[in-house]
Amino acid sequence: MPSKKPKPADLTKVSQYAHAERANKSELAFFGKPLSGEGADIFFDSLPQFLKANDLKSLIEAIVSARQDDKPFHLMLGAHVIKVGLAPLIIDLMKNGIVTGLSFNSAGVIHDLELAFFGGTSEDVQAGLMDGSFGMVLETGNLFADSAKLADESGVGFGEGVGRLILERKAPNAGYSLFATAVDLGLPVTVHVGIGTDIVAQQPSFDGGVVGKTSHYDFRVLASICEQIDRGGVVANIGSAVILPEVFLKALTVARNLNQGESRLTTANFDMIMHYRPGENVVSRPTRNVGRGYNFVGHHEIMVPLLAWGLKLKMKSK
Repeated sequence: MPSKKPKPADLTKVSQYAHAERANKSELAFFGKPLSGEGADIFFDSLPQFLKANDLKSLIEAIVSARQDDKPFHLMLGAHVIKVGLAPLIIDLMKNGIVTGLSFNSAGVIHDLELAFFGGTSEDVQAGLMDGSFGMVLETGNLFADSAKLADESGVGFGEGVGRLILERKAPNAGYSLFATAVDLGLPVTVHVGIGTDIVAQQPSFDGGVVGKTSHYDFRVLASICEQIDRGGVVANIGSAVILPEVFLKALTVARNLNQGESRLTTANFDMIMHYRPGENVVSRPTRNVGRGYNFVGHHEIMVPLLAWGLKLKMKSK
């Protein structure tokens, strides 16, 4: 006898709880702080002129050159970058006109919202998985859903909806939010959602239609940004092993399909280990015969401050 066709799980019956009841592994008190650039010349001059040391300095030169030509320096960020306290450094680069836009997977939305509204994020996955409480914080799902709804009703992308929600509701820690800062500065911020990849899809507040619609809007925005990147700009992927490298390759394809012309771009990937998709879809394929791609292996909480430090030094000296 064939087995019965399974019915979809009824998410209205899941048990949820308040954020205040959850222990967080990431708190704002432990976040990094922007560097002034002082002393950076001594450090960077001391580096040997070989391999990755040279690559890092060359990438910094390429970013500064792009910004002087009014070309974009766009960041594609995995959520881990937020969790390890790097938002203040990236915000500083945005405010100084160095970073011109941001793209995230949907986990970035979750951590940014939790930090903006509650000052803490990142739960104990193993403990929550054992009793089915993992990802069941009520407020997180509601804020995520409200952001998508606001974006849909305003006719904007999901990323802008997140930033607007944080600003409109006057989140107590909005100054730490990458989304709110981007919206406040008028910079593009896009979100690229994989349905079922994040905790919010477990909750009854999740509306796949609205999330998908507003995320697809952001894909089109990224394709437009890629047109500018492909004419002398720089893009760096920091900490996304699958989703953003795949999305970037398709967005760049759309840009090149709609805007035939000579491509010239610089790409970089920063991660803790080498992954196939970032290596191919960010570093190698987009730049073949038309630019240069860089790959750096190291912990984000060390590599991103070094990159930011070097960028601020080089911008000051130009």
